[in-house]
Amino acid sequence: MEGASQPLSPQNAQSLFDSVEAFLFDCDGVIWKGDKLIEGVPHTLELLRSRGKRLVFITNNSTKSRKQYAKKFQMLGLTVREEEIFCSSFAAAMYLKCNDFPREKKVYVIGEEGILEELELAGFTGLGGPDDGNKQVQLKTDFLIEHDKSVGAVIVGLDHYINYYKLAYGTLCIRENPGCLFIATNRDSVGHATSSQEWPGAGCMVGAMCGSTEKEPIVVGKPSTFLMDFLLERFQIDTSKMCMVGDRLDTDILFGKNSGCKTLLVLSGVTTLSVLQDPSNNIDPDYYASKVSDILEFLGP
Repeated sequence: MEGASQPLSPQNAQSLFDSVEAFLFDCDGVIWKGDKLIEGVPHTLELLRSRGKRLVFITNNSTKSRKQYAKKFQMLGLTVREEEIFCSSFAAAMYLKCNDFPREKKVYVIGEEGILEELELAGFTGLGGPDDGNKQVQLKTDFLIEHDKSVGAVIVGLDHYINYYKLAYGTLCIRENPGCLFIATNRDSVGHATSSQEWPGAGCMVGAMCGSTEKEPIVVGKPSTFLMDFLLERFQIDTSKMCMVGDRLDTDILFGKNSGCKTLLVLSGVTTLSVLQDPSNNIDPDYYASKVSDILEFLGP
């Protein structure tokens, strides 16, 4: 409903700040776009830390592991610890671990290094990923792909090197290996792979697999609240004292609302003000602002 969300202001920013112990930030479109920091982010994070707030970073982008994301933060001049990062590659590995996925089973990955690294850290064997980026099917009589019958799960995430071979291999595993799980890191339609354009997100890779397998995936990234259990265990903070800050209504804000957090939409990424205020939109954040650094501006020194 239009008007249900409040624009962040000097009056309500202080009230929000006082009621929150932890700020949960999406990354792409909130902290950075591609490899460029969004204006005002470093000072804002510094202010929040200096005033005793916990900071957590939750991204649906599965191309990197937590360790790789920590390096990206460092490269951009931000001090963020690995244990403050929750990415969907980690979520996928943890889903298998929490559900006692058999160690002797393998996992086929339509995605990148982040998923494979998190699988290895969790003690699982991953196949595919970048190694299958140049493989091709041969369109000739009697050609078939020999797929590994011990694959018990297929994880699909953002894959900049997606090809027909990967889709075929993953489809064979899901359709022909008894009980094979179909896991999606997320279903984001687009994302900022560069700072200047929105490109296809993991949603199109997941959609292709839905079409070929005629199955719906288990989604472990936002808006699924699966990661929240790990957050609660680690930080011991009630969700009512958390604020989810994101640029997407259907993932970030919905994740926050589903988890019982306060929510702040920033208009520095995917969602525009016209989309937020469109009568067809039924996902209303508590607050909205142009960018993260508005918090800094409204709170003052």
